[in-house]
Amino acid sequence: MVLVHEFFRLSLVRIMKPLVRNVLSVLLGFAAGSVVNMVLVNIGPFVVPLPEGADVSSMERLRETMERFTPANFLFPFLGHALGTLVGAFVAAKLAAGRPMRCAIVIGVLFLAGGIAAMSMIGGPVWFNVCDLLFAYIPMGWLGGYLASRKRTQSP
Repeated sequence: MVLVHEFFRLSLVRIMKPLVRNVLSVLLGFAAGSVVNMVLVNIGPFVVPLPEGADVSSMERLRETMERFTPANFLFPFLGHALGTLVGAFVAAKLAAGRPMRCAIVIGVLFLAGGIAAMSMIGGPVWFNVCDLLFAYIPMGWLGGYLASRKRTQSP
């Protein structure tokens, strides 16, 4: 009986250790991706000035003045979403104990959920919402996982 108990205890430790590491890798990846996203979204108006009369001080005002935005004004939000997801997925996959692609895709799904929530609260042009939801999250999660999982080639 003691052997059976010891076997299950050791099996649980072997299972839990990678699981905890994978959960932590996703949390750290999400944090890193969120930082990248926020930095890019916040520097966007300095690179591409907002249209005259646009007010982004609150969600309500942003939603009200969104029709004044030009396509260039949506560049940095898209880059923030895409590169934030890419960096987050890369970090999660690099730190994962196992199944790095699964951790990267989890990041893509988390950021996609955030994108859907933001889209429902803020709105925006249909072309941007479609482009953002289709290309900024799951594909970038996959790409981050792929880049993190690649084996480095040794140069001679």
